[in-house]
Amino acid sequence: MGVENTNWSKHNNNNNNNNRITKTVHSTNYARQLRKKSTNAERLMWSHLRNRNLEGIKFRRQQPFGPYIVDFISVEKKLVIELDGGQHAMNKELDRNRDKFIESEGYRTLRFWNNEVFQNTEGVLERIRQEILEDAPSPRPSPPKGRGS
Repeated sequence: MGVENTNWSKHNNNNNNNNRITKTVHSTNYARQLRKKSTNAERLMWSHLRNRNLEGIKFRRQQPFGPYIVDFISVEKKLVIELDGGQHAMNKELDRNRDKFIESEGYRTLRFWNNEVFQNTEGVLERIRQEILEDAPSPRPSPPKGRGS
């Protein structure tokens, strides 16, 4: 259900000429309000993502991210998870713009319908798990090549 945050700013970091996104007090307060008013789907998903419950990865919920507030984010894995209710069926262009912005910041987005979260919770969690593990190093790396190889 992530929403657009109209009070955001981009500041130029003169040290390395990279843009860095900063949160405003308003966006932080608004995110807090959203956390208090979570949907049932968001509460269910949070129960599985909080406290590093999924593959030991830390997630945050209702987090300011540029001009938006995303439902769930793992900074470590550069992954955003969005839960969509019926209103998103009519706002596809807004979701595409949001996803483009998130991607431009080096993050990936996974979107799930609220009813998917309720009807197929394990399937949703498995898809998130796959995305988390996709960029993980192999558990058994090839042995280093040495003499006689």
